[in-house]
Amino acid sequence: MSDSISQSAPKDRTLEGIGWMVLTGLSFVLFTGIIRYLGSSLPAVEAAFIRYFIGLIMLAPIIIRAFRIRLTGKLLAGFAFRGLAHGVAVILWFYAMARIPIAEVTAIGYTSTIFITLGAALFLGEKLRFRRIMGVLAGLLGAAIILRPGFQEISVGQLAQMTAAPLFAASYLAAKRLTAYAEPNVIVAMLTVFCTIVLLPGAIMQWQTPTLSEVLWLGLVAIIATFGHYTFTRALQAAPISVTQPITFLQLVWATILGIVVFGEPLDIYVMLGGAMIVGAATYISHRETKSARKNITPPAVASKL
Repeated sequence: MSDSISQSAPKDRTLEGIGWMVLTGLSFVLFTGIIRYLGSSLPAVEAAFIRYFIGLIMLAPIIIRAFRIRLTGKLLAGFAFRGLAHGVAVILWFYAMARIPIAEVTAIGYTSTIFITLGAALFLGEKLRFRRIMGVLAGLLGAAIILRPGFQEISVGQLAQMTAAPLFAASYLAAKRLTAYAEPNVIVAMLTVFCTIVLLPGAIMQWQTPTLSEVLWLGLVAIIATFGHYTFTRALQAAPISVTQPITFLQLVWATILGIVVFGEPLDIYVMLGGAMIVGAATYISHRETKSARKNITPPAVASKL
């Protein structure tokens, strides 16, 4: 696959891209709330496996059609790499979601954008210009404000989400490259296939029989998350990241409201401040790169993609 993907999009598709990204944010916040509701009653890897297995059944017709298309070894390798990175990240995300507030999970998730910027420089040969370095530093400062090391004990939930962030970043880098070679529904379907394979061994080792209620809730998560993956991929195709990236900040607002209203979680000003800094840094990087270069760059990510 080529190392560069065109970032440009027709002007008349800008509003379409914004609309897809708004739907993506709503989808992710909604299934985040469901996972928070389920809590830690099931092992994280088992819950993630059930979610993806149900998604596998849902997407079976698309998956069958995808395998009828000529898939090159290189394309399959791209799907497999993304599935491995995403599958491990999902386990960590499920673990974090059961242990720290929704707004905090969402805010820390924004650091994926920072890791995408670093990954593009390290592995795709993109230049790490001064403005990108400053954006990365600002984003990391935002993460430090959320975690406040030295002022509070960093929890295992926070560590899990911070570890998930670079893995999600790797998944997003792969997703953007794959949009040039496969349709959005095929990309989503193949992610489901490979994530299910990656999660299966861990689910078997930690298996405990879920209740019917847990299976039904995870089935709903599968539906919403699959829809969110599709709308995210459509947003990447329709509009420049510099346009859609600021929309992702709404997820932190919605997640905070959900945590306060539904779960009684306190409003943490440090989480909001740090999250704003991270999103601001990501938006600045995207805007400056698109404006000055008008050339191929890799995309920032939105929160957690499950």
